[in-house]
Amino acid sequence: MLDLESLLEYNEIVRNRFANEEEGFQFYNNYGFEKGFSVRRSYCEWGNGHNEMTLRKSVCSRQGFREEKQLKRAIKKRKPRNITRVGCLAKFVIARDQITGQWYVKDFIDEHNHPMAPVELTCLLCSHRRISDEKKAEIMEMESSRIHKHKIMDILEMRYGGYDKVGCTIRDLYNFFHRYKAETIAAGDAQTVISYLIELQRRDPDFFFKYMVDGEGHLKGLFWCDSQCLLDYEAFGDVIVFDSTYKINRYNLPLVPFVGVNHHRSTVIFRCGIISYENIESYVYLLSTFFEAMIQKHPVSVITDGDLAMQRAIRLVWPNSSHRLCIWHIEQNIVRNLKDDVVKDEFRSFLYDCWSIEETERKWQEFLDKHKVTNKESWLYQMYDMREIWCASYHAGKCYLGLRSNQWSESLNSRLHMRLDRKMTLLDMVKHVEHCLSGLRTNEAKLDTDALQSEACTEPDASIIEIEAMKSFTPTVFAMVQFSIKAAKKCFSIDILDGDNMSEYIVGRKDKGDMMYYVKCQFCDEGNLKGISCTCGKLQSIGTPAHTSSLYWVIWMKTSFQTVVF
Repeated sequence: MLDLESLLEYNEIVRNRFANEEEGFQFYNNYGFEKGFSVRRSYCEWGNGHNEMTLRKSVCSRQGFREEKQLKRAIKKRKPRNITRVGCLAKFVIARDQITGQWYVKDFIDEHNHPMAPVELTCLLCSHRRISDEKKAEIMEMESSRIHKHKIMDILEMRYGGYDKVGCTIRDLYNFFHRYKAETIAAGDAQTVISYLIELQRRDPDFFFKYMVDGEGHLKGLFWCDSQCLLDYEAFGDVIVFDSTYKINRYNLPLVPFVGVNHHRSTVIFRCGIISYENIESYVYLLSTFFEAMIQKHPVSVITDGDLAMQRAIRLVWPNSSHRLCIWHIEQNIVRNLKDDVVKDEFRSFLYDCWSIEETERKWQEFLDKHKVTNKESWLYQMYDMREIWCASYHAGKCYLGLRSNQWSESLNSRLHMRLDRKMTLLDMVKHVEHCLSGLRTNEAKLDTDALQSEACTEPDASIIEIEAMKSFTPTVFAMVQFSIKAAKKCFSIDILDGDNMSEYIVGRKDKGDMMYYVKCQFCDEGNLKGISCTCGKLQSIGTPAHTSSLYWVIWMKTSFQTVVF
C-alpha cells in the first residue's frame, strides 16, 4: 500500500506537461537518476499518416526478459552476456494532446522488482552516461594531440573531480571515436581526405595538393605540401632522402616522406606522398608532382633504399641528380647475403674507401676473379652492376651533406610508426603526418631560439677564424667546423704553387704518413678569393671545411671564410 509521500509524488508527476517527446523522456530519465535506475525508450504510436508521434512509452532498463531462443542456443560463438532484464514493471507513458499539442502523462507505474543503485553508482547506468558537446570538443582536441584514449579518460577524471563527474566510461569514449570516424568518412575516405586538403588550401593560399584516380574513381596517388615546406625545400632541398614506410593503414597504401637536413643538422620534412603501388608509374607520378610543387627545383643528390622501381623513376624524373643507395640497407644485405668474413671486409672497402675510378674498376675485377663471381643472378654480381650508385669512389666530391644513409628518413619513419595502425584511415594518416611535422617545426623553432640567444663556448686563445665561425654558424654546424679547425693543427705546408689568379697549396698531415692534399684557390682580378677546393672532396661533399681546407682557413682567415654558405 502506498504511503502519503508516494501519493503526493505520484500526483506531482502525472500533472506535468511537456512541450515535446524528448522533454518528457528527459524528465523520466532525471527521475530515474534520482531514484537509482536507468531508463530506455520502448513502444510508440504514430498518427497523421505516420508523420506525427502521438504516444511514447518509456520503461526501466530492466523491463522485460531475454528471448528464450537466445538462452537455449546449442552453439554459442561467444560467452553469453550477463542477464540484465528481470521483468521490471516500472513505466512512464506520455501522449500528445491533439488540441494543445502538449504532451501529458497518460500512465505512470513506479514499481521495481530489483534493488536501486546507490548514488555513487547511478552515474554509471546506461541512460545516465552521456558525452556533452563541450566534452566532445575537448576530447577531440586531446585526440588530435595524439593522446591515447585511456589517457584522455584519466585527464577527464582529474579535471572534473572523479569518474562520477565525467558522465561517461572508457567504453563510451571508444564508441564515440568509432561513431565519429564512421560519420567523418561516410562520403568515402578518399573524398573526405580531399575535402580536408581543400580546407587547408583555403586557409593557406600557397598550400599545394594533387591526387590521381583510376578509371573507377579509386585513389592511386596523393601528394600535399604547405607554404612552409616550399620555404624549407628552397633553403635545404639540395639533398633529399626518401623511401616508402610500412603500409600501416587499412588500405596498405605506402606512405613516402621526402626528408632532408636543416641548418641544425636535424630532420626537415619536405612533404609526404601516398601511392597505390610501389612501381615505376607510381614513383614517376610522385616525383613529378614533387618537382611541380617545389618551384621546379631539382635536388642535387638523392639517397634511397635499393628499390629498383624507385631507381628507374629517379633516372627518368631527375636525370641530373646524383643518386646514392643507402649504406644502412646495403649493410643489412651484406649480413644477409655474405657468409665469409673475408668477402664481407673486401666488399665493404668498396662501400667506404675512395680510390680513383680506374683503380676502383681494377679492384673490382680482381675481387670478381678472386671469389669466382660469375653468376649474374647472384647478389654480389647485381651489386657490381649497380656499383656506380653506391661505391664511395663514384661519389667522392659530390654533395651529400655528410649523409650516406636514409637514417633521417628512418628516424622520421619511426616517429610516424609510433601511432600508425592497420585500422587507420587515410584522413587519420594525413592528420598524423601533420602532427609529426608540427613536432619537427616546434623543435626547429626551439633550436633557432637557442642559437639566437646563446653562443658556443670557445677557448680563451681561440683563433679569429674560430670566433667568426662561432658567430656565423648554428651550434651544431659550428661543432663540425670547430673539429676541422682543431684538426688543422696536425697539418703542415709542403709546397705552394702560384699561378695566374690561382694558388695551390700542397698540404700533409702528421697522422696520415705520406698522403698529400692539394688545396686550390682561385682569385678574381681584384685579388679577392673566388673559389676554393681540395682534392679530398670533403668541402663539396660534407659542406664544412675539410682538414686541409682548415689549414687554408688558418692562413687566409676571414677572406676564404666568406666562400662557404650554410
